[in-house]
Amino acid sequence: QVQLVEAGGGLVQAGGSLKLSCEVSGRTSSVYAMGWFRQAPGKGREFVAVITWTRGSIAYSDSDQGRFTISRDSGENTVYLLNNNLKPEDTATYYCAASSSRYDLNRVSIRVYFAEEKYDFWGQGTQVTVSS
Repeated sequence: QVQLVEAGGGLVQAGGSLKLSCEVSGRTSSVYAMGWFRQAPGKGREFVAVITWTRGSIAYSDSDQGRFTISRDSGENTVYLLNNNLKPEDTATYYCAASSSRYDLNRVSIRVYFAEEKYDFWGQGTQVTVSS
């Protein structure tokens, strides 16, 4: 089992920044990728970014405007999502997720991790609210 605990959400004005964190514990040897997703009120869960656990390969959603940055600290077993220039439409619950699915990214696009069904463990979510 893998446990995920997010932190760092809050209320911020438009144009501001927040850095979310996700602490990973338990059987971390089974983790191959970490993703961030978000769910706005009344909408489905949306992929935001992914980082592979050992290699550190990164990809962002097609709608990313360069405002989000995913990173990891393997020594601390923590993944981060830095959100810059936040907009009211970024208001959502942000979730981190861990995938135990291993792919050869020399053969398969990292986009395989854009799908939430590829993730086996989820955190409880952290709320981000952006005021206009």
